[in-house]
Amino acid sequence: MKKKLTLVDILITIVIAFIFSVIYRIWGPLYNVISVVGLQVDQLVYGMWFMAATVAFLIIRKPGVALLAEVAAAQGEFLFGGSWGISLLLYGILQGLGCELAFAMFRYKSYRLFVTCLAAIGATIGSLILDVFYGYIDTLAWWNVSLLIVNRTIGAIVITGVFAYYVVLALDKTGVTKIIRPLSEEDYHFSDKETGS
Repeated sequence: MKKKLTLVDILITIVIAFIFSVIYRIWGPLYNVISVVGLQVDQLVYGMWFMAATVAFLIIRKPGVALLAEVAAAQGEFLFGGSWGISLLLYGILQGLGCELAFAMFRYKSYRLFVTCLAAIGATIGSLILDVFYGYIDTLAWWNVSLLIVNRTIGAIVITGVFAYYVVLALDKTGVTKIIRPLSEEDYHFSDKETGS
């Protein structure tokens, strides 16, 4: 499989990002409702905002896709009137880079659940860097910051890592992704190892 992004790859990534920008926009009010609970419980659903990157990469499997998808989804959310304004673009860049670095560590050749979860952690780190920059978390008590980091990381692993992986695996098994990326026999064996089949 050629690793260079084609125009078709870019267009498909933008379509995936557009879908996620709508989801991200809807997710904002849900996140705000959950935040009323306190104890950083809302951080358990924060990982949804990283999901465009992992889903797009697992479908297209080329360098740059995770970053492009996350930035485009963040931009789309901004255009749809997202609550956080232009800062969404900066979050998209750092979150996408976090995912991209995780996939790059495996030379963009591993599409396993473990690597997808590492990408989720990378996106979490990217988001936390900007949270510190914007002063969202550095004024919190140490136990509250710890709770925020732990909950966001757990939520990201579950949503951005595990959920995204199994969504794409389900798409692969329906044959939908064959239009974008024909699956080889090796891909199915990787999937079987992950699911224990």
